[in-house]
Amino acid sequence: METLTMHPTSSEIEYPVFTEIRERRSRRAYSDQPISESDIRSLFEAARWAPSSSNEQPWVYLYATKDQPELWHNIFDTLMEGNRTWAKDAPLLIMSLIRKEFLKNDKPNGSARFDLGAANAFLSLQATHLGLNVHQMGGFEREKAIANLNIPPTHEPVVVLAIGYLRDPQDLPEPFRARETAPRIRYTQEFFVRNKPF
Repeated sequence: METLTMHPTSSEIEYPVFTEIRERRSRRAYSDQPISESDIRSLFEAARWAPSSSNEQPWVYLYATKDQPELWHNIFDTLMEGNRTWAKDAPLLIMSLIRKEFLKNDKPNGSARFDLGAANAFLSLQATHLGLNVHQMGGFEREKAIANLNIPPTHEPVVVLAIGYLRDPQDLPEPFRARETAPRIRYTQEFFVRNKPF
């Protein structure tokens, strides 16, 4: 089985990118500082302007702060145990979903997940701009999410986002503490960029 270390990697930014790309990380150590409603709305405004197939904008966000304990817990309750260990401190949880069919003709939207990914990326960069951290999680129970959140069959839960301000990572248990302080490793361009056919 191939691993990251078998291919060219680097922890350095090798070409110019803007600040939010340089600073964005998926950290886990959250403080209990609340997020203002205006900043939450800025996150969704960023997602609103993401590109999508036929401008369908098939993303839907269901969010809760700790001021809404029942809804917050209903989202939190869907997480796998490993994610619960640290996500319990996040002041904002978001269930991101897709509408599975195009609004214009009720046909399946094969680009919906891709488009949600773009919207989540825009949201994450806006969060970084605001001094917030976003950690996206695929590790949650879909069927429990559908039941807990009364998700209709026209929609599909895809990723949960934990969002908040950061605290000292030394407060985290292992192995999360080590991951928090480790360098951010990425494949280099020579591995995934080509200018000739395969």
